Amino acid sequence: MSYVDGFLIAVPKKNLKAYVKMAKGGARVWMKYGALEYVECVGDDLDNGMGTTFKKLLKLKPTETAVFAYITYKSRAHRDAVNKKVMSDPSMSEGPAQMPFDMRRLSFGGFKPVVSR
Repeated sequence: MSYVDGFLIAVPKKNLKAYVKMAKGGARVWMKYGALEYVECVGDDLDNGMGTTFKKLLKLKPTETAVFAYITYKSRAHRDAVNKKVMSDPSMSEGPAQMPFDMRRLSFGGFKPVVSR
């Protein structure tokens, strides 16, 4: 089975264009070093009333939206190897002068899939 890094981020709507630009650069780097898939999704239906909504979980302000992202790998060892290469890529230090979101409002974790079709 594969391995997945998952992200949930509160992004100010006014910074969404800058975020997408940054994400496209990230996608190029992760894929260059062997990630199997790199996906960034912007909230579209966040008021669905099921469980704890992303809006509530992230404590989104009306001027913010949620970004859900994930990167897939062959295994956790593969993830670790890819991320080591990504973090030493010179382009990673050339990021935006100011991040388009508050890093303290980013949630990240590694996940082992238990069902995959």
